[in-house]
Amino acid sequence: MKSIKLKTPEEIAVMAEGGDKLGWVKNELLKAVEAGVNAYTIDELAEKLILKEGGKPSFKMVPGYSWTTCVNINEGVVHGIPSKTVIFKKGDVVSIDVGMFYKGFHTDTSLTTAISPSPKVKKLLSVGEEALRLAIKQTTPGKRIYDISLAIEERLKKAKLSPIKALVGHGIGKNLHEEPAIPCFVSGAKHDSPEIKEGAVLAIEVMYAEGGGDVVIDDDGWTIVTRDGKISALYEETVAVTKNGPKVLTGLHSSSKLKS
Repeated sequence: MKSIKLKTPEEIAVMAEGGDKLGWVKNELLKAVEAGVNAYTIDELAEKLILKEGGKPSFKMVPGYSWTTCVNINEGVVHGIPSKTVIFKKGDVVSIDVGMFYKGFHTDTSLTTAISPSPKVKKLLSVGEEALRLAIKQTTPGKRIYDISLAIEERLKKAKLSPIKALVGHGIGKNLHEEPAIPCFVSGAKHDSPEIKEGAVLAIEVMYAEGGGDVVIDDDGWTIVTRDGKISALYEETVAVTKNGPKVLTGLHSSSKLKS
């Protein structure tokens, strides 16, 4: 089992500063999602705002990826290329994933919204937000990654939704992706799962879908979509583990901001 890179209080303070800025960027992107807007416009706005805040786009530091965000619609799960041909329309479920490198540290966050959603879609998204809140509550010293995964899986299955098993959340810090892997489902025995310690910083992701949860890579080589074409959603926050419990660095948003 690989060890989790623990951060000092001073390093967490820097990540909190960057996370606060990224949380603001995220909410500005949410406001920009409207029918007729294309994903490339969202990406341009994200880069402009990140640079304005003194950061750099984390995702552009990933080898082979040339964009600031990943934007997915409907059956898209993660890693969607924000192209001009992806034009939002009424009824679309839109997910935006964005990361920022600030003063030597990355933070990472995702949100999902919908344009003129049906009651069914509103419920779908509210379950994901609740699953993330429940997972964050488990992010305390002495708990294990297993406890985070269990909280997510139980809430999703209660709503008859499927966790995406091919993808995981992750540790984060000087590198965008660090140990440990954080699945949205329980895998293995609890005592074999990494212990959560003070100083850990985790990018907790809730990735789920209406259907079976199996995924495939689209023809562009990046976009991961549900195999059965069912709607997917994604919520993520960067969370620091402190002696007083979890500290969300990137800021939660509310599903009340769904587009009418």
